[in-house]
Amino acid sequence: MKLHLATFVLTAFLTGCGYHTAGSATHIPSNVRTMAVPIFSTRSQAYHTEMAFTQAVIRELNTRTRYRILNSDSPSADATLRGTILTQTITPLTYDSTSGQSSSYLVTVTARVALTAHDGTVLYRNDAITFHEQYQSTQDLNTFIQEGSPAVSRMSRDFAQTVVSDMLESF
Repeated sequence: MKLHLATFVLTAFLTGCGYHTAGSATHIPSNVRTMAVPIFSTRSQAYHTEMAFTQAVIRELNTRTRYRILNSDSPSADATLRGTILTQTITPLTYDSTSGQSSSYLVTVTARVALTAHDGTVLYRNDAITFHEQYQSTQDLNTFIQEGSPAVSRMSRDFAQTVVSDMLESF
């Protein structure tokens, strides 16, 4: 019985549980100290979504990592994170029964990101990250455009947290 218990304990000790602290497992080599994050490109007709997403990623990298972040494409960077806004759609969700007009919308953005080392090695890539955010509308056409912007801003923060977590963690 003692032999079985000792074997079990030894096996459990040697195999471990796979637990590690956040930030300890990374896809990014230790020689990467400087990361360039140029403004994301866009294939969408939406206004400034690429700027919101780029700024949110830079802010998240500055907050959560020790990398020196350059907000432009630089040949001196150890790695470069490039992103592309592939699509942005706005879909009506609910309608006001009295006016027959939409009262809430769903904004959906799909993006692609890739982190490439200075030598061209792809360190991280996700070709289709999709995020959704809902917002309410008013009947005032002058404020319609402005209401989508806070939704994109909220979505960009979620996007940045996800991308940076995916890049840093190996779960």
